[in-house]
Amino acid sequence: MICKFQSDISSSYSGKEPVHDPHSILLDVNGVSFQYQATDILENICVNVHPGEILAIMGPNGVGKSTLLRCMNRILQPRSGIVTLEDKDLCDMNVNDIAKKIGYVPQRNETSRMTVYDSILLGRKPHIRWTVSEDDYVRVETIIRLFDLERLQLRYVDEISGGEYQRVCLCRAIVQEPSLLLLDEPTSALDLCRQIEILRVIRSIVDMRHLSTVMTMHDLNLALRFADRFVLMKNGRIAHSCDRTSICCEIIEDVYGIRVDILSHNGLPVVIPIES
Repeated sequence: MICKFQSDISSSYSGKEPVHDPHSILLDVNGVSFQYQATDILENICVNVHPGEILAIMGPNGVGKSTLLRCMNRILQPRSGIVTLEDKDLCDMNVNDIAKKIGYVPQRNETSRMTVYDSILLGRKPHIRWTVSEDDYVRVETIIRLFDLERLQLRYVDEISGGEYQRVCLCRAIVQEPSLLLLDEPTSALDLCRQIEILRVIRSIVDMRHLSTVMTMHDLNLALRFADRFVLMKNGRIAHSCDRTSICCEIIEDVYGIRVDILSHNGLPVVIPIES
């Protein structure tokens, strides 16, 4: 069964550039605004996500990136606007239905006295009816191997490092088998090697399973390397929306207030700050 599941995952992967339909919309955020008490955090946000793509949400601290992500799965209720998933209003969906469709990894996760294996198995909860099936176990074991967590699977999550726990949380979201992954700073607690490793796995899963992913990110160069499209926020609004071919120095300077050069290295853009 393990071999069959691995075959199911890899059957659509060709190793080519990610394929997504630019005309099909999985998630649509239309005119969303949000307030904390009397403070405006988001104002008239309009953005959509296509099947099979990675969308990176970027911008300085405090512009509303994490808040927008939480509005995308109804953790937060917008003051105005509508969020639809596969043409269904999230407000008309119950919590379990949303959990089947959306996997969410917050920037900060609370640990508990639970093993790594059981913590990841919780990701199957939306699909479990009476008891855990053999198929559920197979999917958990496969994702544990994919994220190189075999040696940790019987350890308690409150005994492992922050970076290791970040990988556990990613596994738990992916094993839900959602249509959409929402990742809030997925590499924030990881060293450089693990950052590249984890983003490569996410990129491969997106390509293999035609999954959609929205990530908030601070590292411009990692975003440019792994994402397909970019939304750059400023003062609670979307200042720019572009893809890898159209991002430019002026966009980054406008959003971050710093002069940069964008060079090409191995076919990828690399952002380099210019000392004043």
